[in-house]
Amino acid sequence: MVNQQIIDDPDTRLTPEDLAALRENLHEQRLFRQEQLQQIAAPSRLDDLVLRQAASQVEVRVKLAASARMVLADVEAALGRMDDGTYGTCHLCRRPIARERLEIVPQARYCARCQQVREAGQ
Repeated sequence: MVNQQIIDDPDTRLTPEDLAALRENLHEQRLFRQEQLQQIAAPSRLDDLVLRQAASQVEVRVKLAASARMVLADVEAALGRMDDGTYGTCHLCRRPIARERLEIVPQARYCARCQQVREAGQ
């Protein structure tokens, strides 16, 4: 009966409107990350000067690009889960991810509880 309560809980149930809004958010994030990666990959002449003057700038650009690629991969994976009907289900416990969490982190793979467990183990 507990699982039925979770499924029927309005805080976890995703309506078609919720899914449409979350999909739009993910598409916007994907576009932002793609543009960010293009800007990082194509430095301007001023950027070239800065890069020559400060090696730490190179490290910042590399880390920023790696972060953008990771978020982009997460966004793409979330869109794939939407397409295959598994979006909104925790990868570990298989319970629904709370709608509020998905509104904040639409590419979330784990419910809040499982995410905390994963972070505590790292």
